[in-house]
Amino acid sequence: MRREIFKTIEIPEGIEVEINGKEVVVKGPEGENRREFSLGKIKIERGENFLKVGYESSTKKEKKIINTSVSHIKNMILGVQKKFEYFLKICSSHFPMNVVVENNKFIIKNFLGERIARKSRIMENVEVQIDGEIIIVKSTNKELAGQTAANLEKATRITGRDRRIFQDGIFITNKFGRENA
Repeated sequence: MRREIFKTIEIPEGIEVEINGKEVVVKGPEGENRREFSLGKIKIERGENFLKVGYESSTKKEKKIINTSVSHIKNMILGVQKKFEYFLKICSSHFPMNVVVENNKFIIKNFLGERIARKSRIMENVEVQIDGEIIIVKSTNKELAGQTAANLEKATRITGRDRRIFQDGIFITNKFGRENA
Protein backbone atom coordinates (compact mmCIF):
# COMPACT_ATOMS: atom_id res chain seq x y z
CA MET A 1 0.00 0.00 0.00
CA ARG A 2 1.43 3.34 -1.04
CA ARG A 3 1.02 6.45 1.09
CA GLU A 4 2.24 10.00 1.16
CA ILE A 5 4.97 10.21 3.80
CA PHE A 6 6.80 13.44 4.63
CA LYS A 7 8.91 14.12 7.74
CA THR A 8 9.95 17.61 8.77
CA ILE A 9 13.15 18.54 10.59
CA GLU A 10 13.38 21.87 12.41
CA ILE A 11 16.60 23.80 11.77
CA PRO A 12 17.72 25.72 14.88
CA GLU A 13 19.06 29.27 14.75
CA GLY A 14 22.73 29.58 13.85
CA ILE A 15 22.71 26.42 11.73
CA GLU A 16 23.02 26.55 7.95
CA VAL A 17 21.80 23.67 5.78
CA GLU A 18 22.57 23.38 2.06
CA ILE A 19 21.28 20.75 -0.33
CA ASN A 20 23.42 20.05 -3.42
CA GLY A 21 21.68 17.25 -5.30
CA LYS A 22 22.17 14.15 -3.13
CA GLU A 23 24.58 15.83 -0.72
CA VAL A 24 23.47 17.60 2.48
CA VAL A 25 25.88 20.08 4.09
CA VAL A 26 25.23 21.29 7.64
CA LYS A 27 27.33 24.15 9.08
CA GLY A 28 27.27 25.37 12.66
CA PRO A 29 29.38 26.82 15.47
CA GLU A 30 31.34 23.58 16.06
CA GLY A 31 32.14 22.83 12.41
CA GLU A 32 30.67 21.29 9.30
CA ASN A 33 29.13 17.92 8.39
CA ARG A 34 28.70 16.56 4.87
CA ARG A 35 26.85 13.46 3.82
CA GLU A 36 25.76 12.07 0.49
CA PHE A 37 22.44 10.21 0.52
CA SER A 38 21.30 7.60 -2.01
CA LEU A 39 17.59 8.31 -1.82
CA GLY A 40 16.17 7.09 -5.12
CA LYS A 41 12.78 8.78 -5.60
CA ILE A 42 12.77 10.42 -2.16
CA LYS A 43 13.04 14.21 -2.10
CA ILE A 44 14.74 16.54 0.36
CA GLU A 45 13.27 20.05 0.24
CA ARG A 46 14.51 23.12 2.08
CA GLY A 47 12.04 25.47 3.73
CA GLU A 48 12.68 28.70 5.61
CA ASN A 49 13.66 27.06 8.90
CA PHE A 50 12.92 23.39 8.21
CA LEU A 51 13.78 20.47 5.95
CA LYS A 52 11.14 18.21 4.45
CA VAL A 53 12.05 14.61 3.55
CA GLY A 54 9.59 12.32 1.84
CA TYR A 55 7.74 11.07 -1.21
CA GLU A 56 4.12 11.24 -2.40
CA SER A 57 3.73 7.52 -3.07
CA SER A 58 5.92 5.71 -0.51
CA THR A 59 6.22 1.98 0.09
CA LYS A 60 7.52 0.28 3.27
CA LYS A 61 11.06 0.29 1.87
CA GLU A 62 10.93 4.01 1.09
CA LYS A 63 9.51 4.71 4.55
CA LYS A 64 12.56 3.03 6.08
CA ILE A 65 14.88 5.12 3.90
CA ILE A 66 13.01 8.30 4.88
CA ASN A 67 13.24 7.54 8.62
CA THR A 68 16.94 6.64 8.39
CA SER A 69 17.73 9.79 6.41
CA VAL A 70 15.86 11.95 8.92
CA SER A 71 17.85 10.39 11.78
CA HIS A 72 21.15 11.02 9.98
CA ILE A 73 20.26 14.65 9.28
CA LYS A 74 19.20 15.21 12.92
CA ASN A 75 22.53 13.77 14.09
CA MET A 76 24.37 16.05 11.65
CA ILE A 77 22.54 19.09 13.06
CA LEU A 78 23.18 17.96 16.65
CA GLY A 79 26.88 17.40 15.93
CA VAL A 80 27.52 20.92 14.64
CA GLN A 81 25.80 22.36 17.72
CA LYS A 82 27.71 20.26 20.28
CA LYS A 83 30.40 17.70 19.44
CA PHE A 84 29.74 14.03 20.13
CA GLU A 85 31.95 12.77 22.98
CA TYR A 86 33.00 9.26 23.89
CA PHE A 87 34.90 8.55 27.10
CA LEU A 88 37.24 5.58 27.40
CA LYS A 89 39.28 4.34 30.36
CA ILE A 90 42.73 2.78 30.35
CA CYS A 91 42.80 -0.23 32.66
CA SER A 92 46.17 -1.86 33.35
CA SER A 93 46.68 -4.13 36.32
CA HIS A 94 49.63 -6.27 35.18
CA PHE A 95 51.89 -3.90 33.23
CA PRO A 96 51.74 -0.10 33.07
CA MET A 97 50.43 0.86 29.65
CA ASN A 98 51.66 3.94 27.76
CA VAL A 99 49.48 5.60 25.12
CA VAL A 100 50.47 8.29 22.63
CA VAL A 101 48.69 10.09 19.77
CA GLU A 102 50.85 10.60 16.67
CA ASN A 103 49.32 12.13 13.52
CA ASN A 104 46.27 9.94 12.84
CA LYS A 105 47.50 6.91 14.84
CA PHE A 106 46.91 5.95 18.45
CA ILE A 107 49.90 3.98 19.74
CA ILE A 108 49.66 1.66 22.76
CA LYS A 109 53.04 0.66 24.26
CA ASN A 110 53.78 -2.08 26.80
CA PHE A 111 50.30 -3.64 26.66
CA LEU A 112 50.60 -6.86 28.73
CA GLY A 113 54.39 -6.50 28.47
CA GLU A 114 54.41 -6.80 24.67
CA ARG A 115 57.50 -5.39 22.99
CA ILE A 116 55.73 -4.42 19.77
CA ALA A 117 53.43 -1.43 20.11
CA ARG A 118 49.79 -1.82 19.10
CA LYS A 119 48.39 0.82 16.77
CA SER A 120 44.87 2.03 16.17
CA ARG A 121 43.53 4.31 13.46
CA ILE A 122 41.99 7.67 14.27
CA MET A 123 39.39 8.69 11.68
CA GLU A 124 39.50 12.07 9.93
CA ASN A 125 38.00 15.10 11.73
CA VAL A 126 38.18 13.34 15.11
CA GLU A 127 39.98 14.76 18.15
CA VAL A 128 41.53 12.40 20.71
CA GLN A 129 42.66 13.75 24.08
CA ILE A 130 44.46 11.78 26.78
CA ASP A 131 43.90 12.94 30.35
CA GLY A 132 45.62 10.50 32.70
CA GLU A 133 43.64 7.26 32.48
CA ILE A 134 40.74 8.86 30.58
CA ILE A 135 40.65 9.15 26.79
CA ILE A 136 38.17 11.59 25.25
CA VAL A 137 37.12 11.18 21.61
CA LYS A 138 35.30 14.18 20.06
CA SER A 139 33.84 14.81 16.62
CA THR A 140 30.95 16.55 14.88
CA ASN A 141 30.20 13.28 13.08
CA LYS A 142 28.65 10.65 15.36
CA GLU A 143 29.70 7.71 13.19
CA LEU A 144 33.36 8.76 13.00
CA ALA A 145 33.58 9.39 16.77
CA GLY A 146 31.99 6.01 17.51
CA GLN A 147 34.21 4.17 15.03
CA THR A 148 37.37 5.74 16.48
CA ALA A 149 36.30 4.76 20.02
CA ALA A 150 35.59 1.21 18.82
CA ASN A 151 39.00 1.07 17.09
CA LEU A 152 40.72 2.03 20.36
CA GLU A 153 38.79 -0.59 22.31
CA LYS A 154 39.45 -3.28 19.71
CA ALA A 155 43.20 -2.56 19.60
CA THR A 156 43.53 -3.89 23.16
CA ARG A 157 41.39 -6.97 22.67
CA ILE A 158 42.84 -10.05 24.40
CA THR A 159 42.45 -13.53 22.89
CA GLY A 160 43.70 -16.85 24.18
CA ARG A 161 43.77 -15.76 27.83
CA ASP A 162 41.26 -15.89 30.64
CA ARG A 163 39.35 -12.56 30.62
CA ARG A 164 38.56 -12.93 34.32
CA ILE A 165 42.28 -12.65 35.14
CA PHE A 166 43.61 -10.50 32.29
CA GLN A 167 41.34 -7.47 32.55
CA ASP A 168 43.76 -5.02 30.97
CA GLY A 169 42.65 -2.88 28.05
CA ILE A 170 40.92 0.28 26.93
CA PHE A 171 37.17 0.28 27.45
CA ILE A 172 34.33 2.65 26.50
CA THR A 173 32.80 3.98 29.72
CA ASN A 174 30.41 6.62 28.42
CA LYS A 175 28.82 7.23 25.03
CA PHE A 176 27.06 10.34 23.78
CA GLY A 177 23.43 10.42 24.92
CA ARG A 178 23.92 7.97 27.80
CA GLU A 179 24.48 9.11 31.34
CA ASN A 180 26.91 7.35 33.68
CA ALA A 181 25.08 4.74 35.71
